[in-house]
Amino acid sequence: MCTNYRPTRSDHLQAIADGLIAPDSYPDETYPGYIAPIVRVPHGESKGRDVLLGRFGLIPPLAKDDSFGKKTYKARTETVAEKPSYLSAWKRRQFCLVPMQGFYEPNWETGKAVRWQIRRQDEADFCVAGIWEQWTHPERGSEFSFSLLTINADGHPIMGHFHRPGDEKRSLMIVPPSEYDAWLQADTEMARTFLSLAPLAEFTSFADQKPKKGETESLFA
Repeated sequence: MCTNYRPTRSDHLQAIADGLIAPDSYPDETYPGYIAPIVRVPHGESKGRDVLLGRFGLIPPLAKDDSFGKKTYKARTETVAEKPSYLSAWKRRQFCLVPMQGFYEPNWETGKAVRWQIRRQDEADFCVAGIWEQWTHPERGSEFSFSLLTINADGHPIMGHFHRPGDEKRSLMIVPPSEYDAWLQADTEMARTFLSLAPLAEFTSFADQKPKKGETESLFA
């Protein structure tokens, strides 16, 4: 689920975090392995928000290469505190916000997968919960990466429409603006209180055809 999304716009980053990243430094759509902005507590601080670019697909410190992230772009809330890939980031409370315009899911109601987008009805950008990690590439040096947290969404009025019939329904965890700092500064016990499906009453979904080849930047893959 959610193998790609539309990252946030630069004005939204400026509104929610200290620092600014040029919009042309990351693609218009994010797929596993692509670079996108995330928001976290500044290094060495206990509060505040800064913004940095991370690779979509968490790469744990002991990974041999960055292809590891192709398997870890989403983390199940039920097991994130136990899986070896995420354990270090979770114990170190490396929680982040992943700001976006919308995310994509496959709708199978016609009998075949049709790409749908989920976004706010007012088209405002929003943030979902994630965890981040730092890893050293043998040639590029230190890099950041991240994973999106997902939760069961069986029976949800919007998210229940996606994925193959009979498959478990999953959703990203929307973080309300009033809870941004609480999520970023949470300890591991408090973080568990966030591991629930946020109401999506302000959201909508619609069919959204995938861009034709060449329309989405791929230099960051």
